[in-house]
Amino acid sequence: MAKQNITPRDKDYSQWYIDVVLQSKLADYAPVKGCMVIRPNGYGLWENIQKTLDEMFKETGHVNAYFPLLIPESFIHKEAEHVEGFSPELAVMTHAGGKKLEEPYVLRPTSETIIWSMYKKWIQSWRDLPILYNQWANVFRWEMRTRLFTRTTEFLWQEGHTAHATQEEAQEETLKMVNIYKEFAEEFMAMPCYIGQKTDKEKFAGAVSTYCIEPMMQNKIALQAGTSHNLGQNFAKAFDVTYQSKEGKLEYVWATSWGVSTRLIGGLVHQHSDDNGLVIPPKLAPIQAVLVPIFKKDNKEEIIGKCKEITENWKNAGIRFKIDDRDNYKPGWKFNEWELQGIPVRIEIGPRDLAENQVVIARRDTSEKVKVSVESVTETVQNLLVDIQSSLFDKAKKLRDENTFTTDDYNWMVKKNDEDNGFFNIHWCGSRACEDKLQNDNKITIRCIPFDNPQEKGKCIVCGFESNERVLAAKSF
Repeated sequence: MAKQNITPRDKDYSQWYIDVVLQSKLADYAPVKGCMVIRPNGYGLWENIQKTLDEMFKETGHVNAYFPLLIPESFIHKEAEHVEGFSPELAVMTHAGGKKLEEPYVLRPTSETIIWSMYKKWIQSWRDLPILYNQWANVFRWEMRTRLFTRTTEFLWQEGHTAHATQEEAQEETLKMVNIYKEFAEEFMAMPCYIGQKTDKEKFAGAVSTYCIEPMMQNKIALQAGTSHNLGQNFAKAFDVTYQSKEGKLEYVWATSWGVSTRLIGGLVHQHSDDNGLVIPPKLAPIQAVLVPIFKKDNKEEIIGKCKEITENWKNAGIRFKIDDRDNYKPGWKFNEWELQGIPVRIEIGPRDLAENQVVIARRDTSEKVKVSVESVTETVQNLLVDIQSSLFDKAKKLRDENTFTTDDYNWMVKKNDEDNGFFNIHWCGSRACEDKLQNDNKITIRCIPFDNPQEKGKCIVCGFESNERVLAAKSF
């Protein structure tokens, strides 16, 4: 049975998603068009995402920097494909200090242009390379259709921007980072992903090639969760960024960029949550276990004391926890609230439990409850957190695998897509016309050309012309 304020998924999936985000206090609507306020529950998730990824980036030699929010409008126009791709989404500042600006500023839609204007100052020779910078920042893109976390006018993200001496180094970096995203998504978000290359139509504006991770959400629709771009020498040429090689020749620099955003939090909601609210993978949960003491005035101190005793070494054990000792809410209300907010493990302890030297432990993902002795609580919680993490991944992978179809039948794919969605491994001839037809007629886009797709001859599912490999196609957010 769904929570009172949450629309069941099978009744209205889109409204269910919004209800979960609002009721679990992840975010709320801001008074600015298309923007959101990220509440502490949501920001705590983002902090754990940020912390984990930041460590992964630094392990591969990357360092953090920060560049301005405002970008001179002329910079955006220096790379033709880049400006064409972003023009409809640009927010432009024309006045400041009570006067019209001599040159308007664009609010950062992405930072390639301003970063490469600085790289021109910093790069002279091969000794200055590679530059492996990452930035944690906010971004503005004037979206017409917005949805909390998955598509907002302003959002938080990280954007890596690297400079290299050779094409080979840039390509190695591009693939390394998309694989880091896949590792993070699967290990920490419990989100199984397909990984591959975007088509020319779907690649980043200004990139030579774009690579991505694509998980399947519960409604069997794709969510582009992370992208990595080989920018070639496009931005180096646009900003005249050259270096002197070991041989004394002047060469243009090779570039990459890569990023993920607060869209990942939307992905977590779509991937794991249910009709009772949010479900959070333990590795990213700001609170992994909540203890709810059940007390009256005469035994409050004793029961809360037992909770403190149980958790005395939890910080050292790496368990993030909270003791909910509020006395202005009844236990049943607290159970409901923590379930709604997706806390992986709930521990209940009342007078009877105290007398029997036990607690009741409930896991959020399955709602199963067990009674365990006080002495074994810590070990039980640690094991449960590991099991919940792996169970969430297995459940999501099962959904994805059971709803990914290899087909050569266009009509069957269209019918299946209309009725129930899904991922489709199909042959495609490589033409933009066939790619456009899929999208215009059926809202199906080619999500990626998977790395592990077997090379096989076939016929394009749209036009029947020759095809050398299959691609992954689906509806997407």
